[in-house]
Order: sequence, then C-alpha cells, then structure tokens
Amino acid sequence: MSNVIAFNRNRRRSSADEDGNAHDRRLLPADDRTDSSMQEAASSGADVLVSVVVPTYGRPHLLSHCLASLLAQRFEPSRFEIIVVDDGPSPATLDVVADWSAHTAPDGPAITYIASDGPHGPAAARNRGWRAARGPIIAFTDDDTVAGPDWLKNGLNAFDMDVQAVWGRIVMPLPRPAAPTDYERDAKNLERAEFVTANCFCPKHVLEELGGFDERFRFAWREDADLYFRLLGRPGRVVHEPSAVITHPIRPASWGVSLSQQKKILFDALLYKKHPALYRQKIRAKPRWDYYLVVAALLVCVVALGLGRFGAAAAAGGAWLFLTARFCLERLAPTAKTPAHIAEMMVTSALIPPLAVFWRLIGAIKFRVRFV
Repeated sequence: MSNVIAFNRNRRRSSADEDGNAHDRRLLPADDRTDSSMQEAASSGADVLVSVVVPTYGRPHLLSHCLASLLAQRFEPSRFEIIVVDDGPSPATLDVVADWSAHTAPDGPAITYIASDGPHGPAAARNRGWRAARGPIIAFTDDDTVAGPDWLKNGLNAFDMDVQAVWGRIVMPLPRPAAPTDYERDAKNLERAEFVTANCFCPKHVLEELGGFDERFRFAWREDADLYFRLLGRPGRVVHEPSAVITHPIRPASWGVSLSQQKKILFDALLYKKHPALYRQKIRAKPRWDYYLVVAALLVCVVALGLGRFGAAAAAGGAWLFLTARFCLERLAPTAKTPAHIAEMMVTSALIPPLAVFWRLIGAIKFRVRFV
C-alpha cells in the first residue's frame, strides 16, 4: 500500500511540520484519503490543467534541483500540480518535497508526495503518479532533470484536436565536450531518441485506455518505447515539440559502468515480442551478430583447448582477439584517451559481448521470444 501526502499550497507548514514530528501523522493510505488537507487540495484542483509526475529513488539532492525548475515555470501555479512518487521511500526525499512546498506557499502549485511500497520500477512509479493526478494532461519527467522555464507552456501548446501525445527536446551537455568518455557519449544519444519519459505529455484518458506503462519493464529501459509504440497504433498523432526543453545533465558514473548496464538488455526481448516490426524499424534493424560471433570464437577457443586441439584453439583465440580489439578501438576512437579510460575500454570491450549475449538469452527465455 502507498502513502500519500498532499501539501496544501494555501497554507504554510505548521511548526510540527518544520521539525518533522508531524510527517507520520500526515501519511495517508492511497485508498483512504479522508484527511482535511487532501480534501482541500482536491477541491482547489478543479481547474488543474496539467499534472507533472516525477518518479524518484534515493536522489533527494537531484530531485531538489528538478523541483526548483518545475516551481519556476512561467505557468499559472493554480493550473498545474506536481506529483512526486518515491520508489524507495525515505525521510530525506520527503523533506525535500516538504521544504519546497513550504518555500512556495501560499502561491505555488499543489505538491503531492506518494511513498510507493511496490510494485517497484519507473514504469510502476509513473503509473502510480498519473493515476493519482487531477489534471487532464500528464507531463512526465525524471528526478535528475531541469525543466526550461517554458517547458509546460510549450508542451501544452503543441496539443490540438488530433494530437494524442507530445514529446519535447532533451539537452544533455557533455562535461568535457572535447574528450567525453564512452559512457558520456553513449548517454548523450538520448538527445536523438524519440519519445522519452524524461520529457513527454499525454492525456490522462489516453493512458487509461492504454493501461499506462507496462510494469514488466522493471528498469529504466524500453518502457517509454513500449508506450510510444502503443500510441503509434492508435488514431491520432504523436508530435515532437522542440521548444519544450528539458536539460538532462550527465551524471558521474563509476569505472566500468557499461558492464552493469548490460542487464537492461533483457527487456529488449519484451519490447521485441510486443512490437517486432517497430523494434526493427526504430531500435535495431538486425540482431547483434557481432556479439554472437565474438562469443562463438571465445567458446570454440575454450572447447578446443579442453580437447587438446591447439591449432583450432589458436585460430579461434586469434579471431576473438581481433574482433575484441576492433570493438575496443571503435569505442575508443571518438572518446577520451586517458590511461584510465583506455584501460576501462580494454576490459569492458572484452566483457560486454558475453554479458550482452547472456542477458539476451535470459530475456529470450523469460519472455519466450527468439533472439533480438
């Protein structure tokens, strides 16, 4: 069961709220919203036009920057609300939301905090947010973004009678434009992606008709593409509005981060199973045969060694080394040439193909689909 706090924008927090002692008293079950502050918020939201849904998980400092940009929108405060869905409920996140609500009272937009006890994942968190929304239009963004001052206004202006969804422009500035790391360069590709949930708008009734996000996408990966593909199968247009701008700073990453990201690939199988034609058209035109070839060469080398076929082992090992070196050089060519980054590219280039193939196989088994 989730807990909900609806901050009343028409009054400031009490002294009990200031020292945190009233927080537990203000936590309400999602299906038992009888508290007077919730009733007041509901009555004051009759003319809410858009609800901004922000899922978050353990990043209160980033969430604070996001909320600051949302509260600085050049948009009538009474016409929008902010819904923060905490997918890992914590006092620190609640304090950030409460502090911003107090800071903007009494004239700021209504802010609702939802503590989600599960199911977890960004898809489930967004579903929980839009289902609690009072506005007819839902605007989605992430907790690590910064909205441009006219983001809401420009996104909503893109709607007309036959538009069923809008996606805006993502800006991801590189911390070192001249020499990005492979991770930074890969992350920047989000700028060219279509319909990402860090910056999109959709009527609530459309989400209801579609059933919202597919919560089987448990990671932040492909759940937005799945919603986009389902939208494309409906009457009406999905349009791009470049003037609705969200800045998505590239966060620092640990050494070898690309290895842990390979686990997300298992959800490619689910997306392919649901939308095979659109997957081939918009995600990947053909399977990663290069990865399969690298893994095949490695397996032949190991098996040949075990059988004492040293000539075959040497040939397969040479093929593996050649393919791996080529993969490493392709990744390294447009990126930083520092010793640490070169070492990272060498190690991760050797490990990514087998990890990627492993998670593709897991996805194929889990979702009963052939290779993608």
